[in-house]
Amino acid sequence: METAGLSPRQLAARVGVSGKTVERWVADAALIPHARNREDACKALGVDEEMIWPKAVKDRIKTGGDREIIRSYPYRSACPSTVWGELVANATEELFFAGYTNYFLWLDQPAFVETLRRKLDGGCRVRFLLGDPNGEVTRNREAIEDVALSVSTRIRITLEHLGKLGAHERLEARFSTSDDAVNHVSLSVFRFDEEALVTPHLARLVGHDSPLLHLRKHDGGGMFDRFAEHAEELWTRGVQVDRVSAAP
Repeated sequence: METAGLSPRQLAARVGVSGKTVERWVADAALIPHARNREDACKALGVDEEMIWPKAVKDRIKTGGDREIIRSYPYRSACPSTVWGELVANATEELFFAGYTNYFLWLDQPAFVETLRRKLDGGCRVRFLLGDPNGEVTRNREAIEDVALSVSTRIRITLEHLGKLGAHERLEARFSTSDDAVNHVSLSVFRFDEEALVTPHLARLVGHDSPLLHLRKHDGGGMFDRFAEHAEELWTRGVQVDRVSAAP
């Protein structure tokens, strides 16, 4: 930036992101911006992408099924909240949150209700697939986790936040069926257009202690499609939230 004579705020204006976002890029070498933002930043700075984000270039030359894996994290909590924020911000067509509770999103993402409202008004479809707070699998999971903030409470907090969004033609929420609940609680899929964050839940661990994969669709029938199809199958059989009582 110094060579190009640009400050973080000036570069941010060229790329179309906030000054704080550029400052995070500079402070965290492991943080790789979205491809469009990398391209615009390199044009503004007059440098090749390999000079600034060599890992992104290396990722593109992966072969086989692993080329859809952008990054893996041993814990979901190790994935920076900025990654989630950028994926949400860059999605234009599809946001699908198929975690069992989706509770952490409201904590990790500032003003998430307002963010979702802007996405909806901008034409993005937003879906939430939740576990039934009154279901048997939910009760069993609560006994396994044995934590103060129970699974059913976390689901109801998500429902409360969704209620603040009000009715919108592009906003949908469903509970997974009792037959699908075991498969739902053991695997969370979060889709952002053609990228996804996937968490397979391990034994007694809560979501933030389980591993996470960041995927980007490359070819049909790859890892992205496999996980996306799993979530879609559960969604297809799901029950609309407004048809199911969420009360205790």
